[in-house]
Amino acid sequence: MSILNKLTFGLLGSESEDDLVRMVEATGATIDPDDEDGWRRLSGDSSRDLSPLSQERMRETALYLWDANLLANRIIELPLAYMLGEGVELRAGEDYQDTITRFWNDPINQMDVKLTKKVRELAIFGEQVWPTFVNEVDGHVRLGYLDPALIRTVVVDPDNPEQPIGIVTVKDRKGRALRYRVIVNGPESVFTERTQAIRQTFTDGDAFYFCVNDLSVSRRGRSDLRAPADWVDAYDQFLFGEIERYNFLRAFVWDVTLNGATPEEVKAKARTIKAPAPGAVRVHNEGETWRAESPDIKAGDTSEGARLFRNHVLGGSTIPEHWFGGGADVNRATGESMGEPTFKTFSMRQRFLKYMLECVGRYVIRQRIIAESSEPDWDDERLQVEAIFPEMTASDTTKYASALQQVVIACAAALGEGLITRETAVAMIASVAGRLGVEIDPAAELKAARKEADDSAGNDLFPPPDPDRVADPADDPAADGNADGAAEPVPALAQ
Repeated sequence: MSILNKLTFGLLGSESEDDLVRMVEATGATIDPDDEDGWRRLSGDSSRDLSPLSQERMRETALYLWDANLLANRIIELPLAYMLGEGVELRAGEDYQDTITRFWNDPINQMDVKLTKKVRELAIFGEQVWPTFVNEVDGHVRLGYLDPALIRTVVVDPDNPEQPIGIVTVKDRKGRALRYRVIVNGPESVFTERTQAIRQTFTDGDAFYFCVNDLSVSRRGRSDLRAPADWVDAYDQFLFGEIERYNFLRAFVWDVTLNGATPEEVKAKARTIKAPAPGAVRVHNEGETWRAESPDIKAGDTSEGARLFRNHVLGGSTIPEHWFGGGADVNRATGESMGEPTFKTFSMRQRFLKYMLECVGRYVIRQRIIAESSEPDWDDERLQVEAIFPEMTASDTTKYASALQQVVIACAAALGEGLITRETAVAMIASVAGRLGVEIDPAAELKAARKEADDSAGNDLFPPPDPDRVADPADDPAADGNADGAAEPVPALAQ
């Protein structure tokens, strides 16, 4: 009897299988009575989600593997360390930077501490829900947290299945389910009237909803460990099997031979004999022989098999072999080249984290503006927020310093030949300087350099000629009234 039938017997209280009535679904196709024959809606939301049971199994499996499996733990923690190991900064305009700082350092929010946890669980569970609590007086925002296991369904826009509009939780012990409205940084007028009416039914507060590893028509996110879960578990079982094999290889028994002994004497010796301790002294005559016997399990070296399984998991997660203790055949040159696909993958996730933080930052500023005046436009310049992430790896500055010197020389030569403008030259220099961590605005830098040069020339007794100044014919000594074109005598002091 299958496990499903056993559960059915337990629930229905049946005595035997004969008491069950086999239920068969009628043959046919399920249709939408609202659709006209031969037509379908362009915004039809074909299901691309896991079943609720599969979603729950995925969450529990991913959490278990992250907690108990070293390889799965590294798949989650390595990208996290590269993206957030040096911290992150959220910047806004001068008038609203204090609002962002107050939100970031709030004793409940504690973003410096909690952001790492939120991003980790985003990778483990594939989705995050952060309910918001807004002070109606000054618009100050605090974030809550909703366990993804409590999500019953994610409601999407009926006219645009790509856009989630609400979240319904599972029922609590009192049979009450919460309905959160998904935050969209803009007025409700960005939705159709039908969608606005649906969003009005979500009356238990607003919440951010973010998910990864999803499709355009998926309502739920998926874990980073969903695909490699079975292979990670198989690798674990392989290693445990190897441990058992090595334990067998190390095992041995004492084989004792009693020469000329009768069966009764052998049985009597077996009852009294004891294995000697390490370093002990054993005394016997020629009628007794001791020999240590160990198993001869004809098993070859399985290190290549372990490497095969490990690389299958690491390769699927875009992590180089030498990042997990397999760097025997890797030198510095190959190691750097092998890391490029990994950092590209990390950069993709970092871009999504940047969007998440900037979305939260815009909401924080938006709530302050609403508390002070009214709802701003979605493209209001005051809502501009930027999340600043540090470099994932320490750059090799020597090659960039050498490149900067060559670019400066090339730009100077091009300027001398009149091939490029000064602003273009500064832009080329700024592009290389950016690799060294120095951000330069070419237009502003050129303007500041010219002003500094003008100020320096004003304080100089003999200012250098202005390269941008057009020559005036009146300055030509040959253009004065002297018939021979000779210049007038110059005073000795001027000489």
